[in-house]
Amino acid sequence: MRNLVGVPKIAYFGPSGTFTEMALAQIEAAGAFDGPVERVAATSPPASLAKVRDGVVDGAVVPIESSVEGAVVPTLDSLALGDRLQIVAETELDVAFTILGRAGIERLDQVRTVRAYPVAAGQVRIWLEENCPGAELQTASSNAGAAEDVANGLADAAVSTALAGERLRLRSLADGVADEKSARTRFVLVTAPTRVPARTGGDRTSAVLEPHNTPGSLVGVLSEFATRGIDLIRIESRPVRTTPGLYRFFVDCIGHIDDPLVAEAFRALHRKSHVRFLGSWPAANPSGPPPPSDEDAADWIERIRQGERES
Repeated sequence: MRNLVGVPKIAYFGPSGTFTEMALAQIEAAGAFDGPVERVAATSPPASLAKVRDGVVDGAVVPIESSVEGAVVPTLDSLALGDRLQIVAETELDVAFTILGRAGIERLDQVRTVRAYPVAAGQVRIWLEENCPGAELQTASSNAGAAEDVANGLADAAVSTALAGERLRLRSLADGVADEKSARTRFVLVTAPTRVPARTGGDRTSAVLEPHNTPGSLVGVLSEFATRGIDLIRIESRPVRTTPGLYRFFVDCIGHIDDPLVAEAFRALHRKSHVRFLGSWPAANPSGPPPPSDEDAADWIERIRQGERES
């Protein structure tokens, strides 16, 4: 996102007050941009990414993975379809929610209806059953959208954020709400295809794979990582909706496309599968072993080329 002319416009899953806006602020603070950005709220992760494809914004921040609920499916599906986009940065947020009440609701036992974004609902379901028994759980467009619904009198309470509550002047009925206290959500900064960020040694590479529809094709594709000692840290399957029984696979591995063995694996994948490269970028929380070095093997090949004797 550097070397842009003027102030970059960055879309995010809004409205203002969502965790995604907080993630954008965190990415800004980490120095992803040369200066301030213009934040542009969008109604969903796919809508955020559509603004990038249409050239309305320079990039978008969207949620991609919850440690509790797993992949954010609308983000994955949108990355797989349409013009290719590229992930250039990521960040993670500890996720705990604030329960916001409408005017006149002062206690949790008064709550009869609760608005929540589906991903958020999955992270507080047990808490709601214990603390708001019998309350009807209703779907909201986003975490901040749930708060706006409450402010507009459409529900008694919202599973939302403290930021949204402050913005809308809603009463906090409970803070730090989460079924899993260690819950985290990963967010990515997505742009049009661009130069891959420099290798750091603590990187993540992601792609969408569509193996040929033949027996053993998936095993053959995944073996390209295994035989090179490349650690696969995520694999998700999603149906190719146009063909029943056919799936595409989202894979993340530790390493960078500039790592020789990672590049070698992707060359092999290109021969046996349709590959959509989603990017290599510094991981927010590097984990697992990096790809092994192939320097010894490369030196051996060079010695053979030069006709050196082997011991």
